[in-house]
Amino acid sequence: MNQPEDSAAARLRQLNQYFLQHPVTGPSEGRTPTRATAAAPLSLATLDHVQASIAEVVEHARAANPDAGPAPSRADAIYDWARQHTEHADETAQQRAAVIEYRQYLEHAIRAGDWRKAIRPQRCPECRTFGLMWQASMQRALCTNTECVDRDGMSTTVTLARLAHEHVTTRKNLRQARTT
Repeated sequence: MNQPEDSAAARLRQLNQYFLQHPVTGPSEGRTPTRATAAAPLSLATLDHVQASIAEVVEHARAANPDAGPAPSRADAIYDWARQHTEHADETAQQRAAVIEYRQYLEHAIRAGDWRKAIRPQRCPECRTFGLMWQASMQRALCTNTECVDRDGMSTTVTLARLAHEHVTTRKNLRQARTT
């Protein structure tokens, strides 16, 4: 199945291919720059991210369908495999799979340094305005609307899981509205 140019599968394929084929040119992520051995020829944090993403999708698909066949060997094929093996699952399991896939799309885009394309088009779930910014230190999206604040007067921040849930449920509601 052909994947859209900007999907979770396309992002995962990009991360998997690029970071496995290109050496790290600076200090390894989360490691001290002084070492007695050479740096790994790939980003270990990205490799961990790819493997954790695959494991999460497989775990959810197998929970929804214990009879799911073997997972594909190609990283980017995991989403199609999961959709195939959860298509007869209950609505909650299907929605959860869609939320996982979209959250991972956001995570993959951020890891690839492309947060603007993934985060900026999202509406803030609290005030519904555009203008979210990625805050790497908090691992959350920050609403730039000065009136969108919490009880303590701090700017609203949103997890990727919440953004994904909002995105999936909004699309589902729009589809339902069109069919009625």
